[in-house]
Amino acid sequence: MGKMTSYKRPDGKSVNGYLAEPAGAAKAPGIVVIQEWWGLNDQIKGVADRLAKAGYRALVPDLYRGKTALAANEAEHLMNNLNFGDAAGQDVRGALQHLKSSGSAKAGVTGFCMGGALTLLSAVNVPEADAAVAWYGFPPLEYVDASKIRAPLLGHYAIDDVPFPIAKVDELERKLREANVKFEFHRYKAKHAFANEEANSKKLAMLEYNPQAAELAWKRTMEFLDKSLKK
Repeated sequence: MGKMTSYKRPDGKSVNGYLAEPAGAAKAPGIVVIQEWWGLNDQIKGVADRLAKAGYRALVPDLYRGKTALAANEAEHLMNNLNFGDAAGQDVRGALQHLKSSGSAKAGVTGFCMGGALTLLSAVNVPEADAAVAWYGFPPLEYVDASKIRAPLLGHYAIDDVPFPIAKVDELERKLREANVKFEFHRYKAKHAFANEEANSKKLAMLEYNPQAAELAWKRTMEFLDKSLKK
């Protein structure tokens, strides 16, 4: 459904990305989709395609500049070499600006794992975001200046998540509450990456696809985005 495209960052540099759009809906609301640590692969393109079918213009920035990973050690290497501040403040912000300047009156951001962390950083640092949905990821909490978050925020977190412990989610919620952020977090009896249908193929004990949790989280996401971006 989608195609590769390019857009400009605020600093004028060009970035490639995968853009999936609903048929005949050039003015549909936009959503920036941020990859897991594996890169811009077919799985995350499929998420963008699914969002397009639901009536959104979905743009996935190529944060790794053409590189993808199959094994965890490759993914960790790519993630560790990513400048998170630049990714949120330039790549993601540029993607939101591109969607808004090309037809979307409103645009939000969503991301998974590493992308969930970048979603929260974008909620803090990217004023163009009209909504944010984080899936099982968060940055070091000292980087979350909750007082700067203006957009409504939805979060999906796994109770048995090893890379992103649920106790830290409790801390994050306290920060958001103290800053009067409009947010809604949900917890699922699941492991990390529970919404990634390819998680089990990675053969990592910390990952497990949970179709029931995935479908419930998706339903909640669609309701949240429809309320935040389509009205």
